[in-house]
Amino acid sequence: MRAAAAAGLGVVALTDHDTFAGWDEAARAAEETGTALVRGVEISCVDARVSVHLLGYLPDPTLPELVAELDRARTSRDARMERMVARMAADGIPVTMDDVRAQTDGPGTTLGRPHLADALVAHGLAADRTAAFRAFLGRGSGYYVGHYAVDAGYAVRLVRAAGGVPVMAHPFAEARGRVVADSVVERLAALGLAALEADHPDHTPEQAAHARDLAAGLGLLVTGSSDFHGAGKPNRIGECTTPPAVLEALLAQADGGIPLVGP
Repeated sequence: MRAAAAAGLGVVALTDHDTFAGWDEAARAAEETGTALVRGVEISCVDARVSVHLLGYLPDPTLPELVAELDRARTSRDARMERMVARMAADGIPVTMDDVRAQTDGPGTTLGRPHLADALVAHGLAADRTAAFRAFLGRGSGYYVGHYAVDAGYAVRLVRAAGGVPVMAHPFAEARGRVVADSVVERLAALGLAALEADHPDHTPEQAAHARDLAAGLGLLVTGSSDFHGAGKPNRIGECTTPPAVLEALLAQADGGIPLVGP
C-alpha cells in the first residue's frame, strides 16, 4: 500500500493467489496511506488442462464453497512445494522448505514458485527470480510439479455467488505458457465473467489488442494491472492500470457487501 501511494495511485487491488490473508493488514494501511484498496483474490483455475488465473474483486470471503476451493488449492500448493524441493535436493540443490518459507511474509502466505525462486536467488543459484524460473521452475523443467486448480467455469460462478466480480487475468500472455481459445472466454462470459485484463506487462501489443476486440464482441469490460509481485519480479507497481470509469463499472457489479477501503 505504501508503494502504491508512492507511485501516485489513487486505488490499488490486492489479489493474492488463493487467499484473503492480507486483506486486514492492507485495509489498515489503506487508511494510513490514503490510497484506496480493492480487496480481491487470484484463483488458480484450469480449463481443458490450460491454466487460467481468475481475479475475484470484492467477494464475500465467508462463502463456504469458495473458502473450500481456496483451502484445497493452498494445501495442494504446499504439497507441491515439498515435492519440488525434494526433487532439487535429490540433485544436490541446497534449498529447503525452511528456505522457501523464509521468503514469505509469514503464516497464511500461499506458497508459490516465486518464493522458491527467491530462495534460489538467496543461495546464489540464480541472479534473479526470472533467471530462477528459466533455469529451474518453468513447466518444462524436471523440477516442476503441478497443483490443484479449480475448474474455471465453476470459479466464475463461485465469485458471482460471493457477490464478487470475476475478471480473467492476462488471458493471452503466451510467454507464460499455453493460453485458452477464444471459445473458452466466450463460455466463461456466458457464466458471468465480467472483464478481460488487456493491459498487462506480459501481453504484447497484439495480445492486448486481441483481448480488447474479444471483450468488445462479448460485452465485457477491459481492465489493466501491473501484476506486481514485489521486488523480485522485474516490473513496477502501477505499470498498467484500469481506467477510473471501468473501476466504477466493476464496483457497480459487486454485491458481496465488501466495500472499497479508504478515500
